[in-house]
Amino acid sequence: MKTHVLVAAMATAVLLSTPAMAQFQKAEDAIKYRKAALTVMGNHFTRIGAMANGRVPFDAAVAASSADVVETLSKLPWEGFGPGTDKGDTRAKPEIWTEKAKFEEAAKTMQSEVAKLSAAAKTGSLDAVKAAFGGAAQSCKACHDAYRSN
Repeated sequence: MKTHVLVAAMATAVLLSTPAMAQFQKAEDAIKYRKAALTVMGNHFTRIGAMANGRVPFDAAVAASSADVVETLSKLPWEGFGPGTDKGDTRAKPEIWTEKAKFEEAAKTMQSEVAKLSAAAKTGSLDAVKAAFGGAAQSCKACHDAYRSN
């Protein structure tokens, strides 16, 4: 598990050190990038949710590690919503580009809630994780409801 987190952290450091738009030769590359970041983030968020909802036993180390990954990844996908990335293999709604300020505010809200979740997970307290998970989950859902097609 620690190896996966280390690899994710190293990959994230590389990604953050290079301006994301410079990475994208084509709009499809940006779409793949944002989808990959959101998929990995969702996977780790689901792990925390399973513990917070009692579907799996609480493991403080796994919760803290997953919350840290989610917090780091929450900063990445937004570069992948540049010009021309509204078409192609995507469930992104047109409102992302027509309501850019609202979309960016939703992203910031999610990042703030995820940071609270990460801080809660670092305490090792299931009650703290449960309390913070709801706000983070709601911020994700709000953005999905407004900006993602099913």
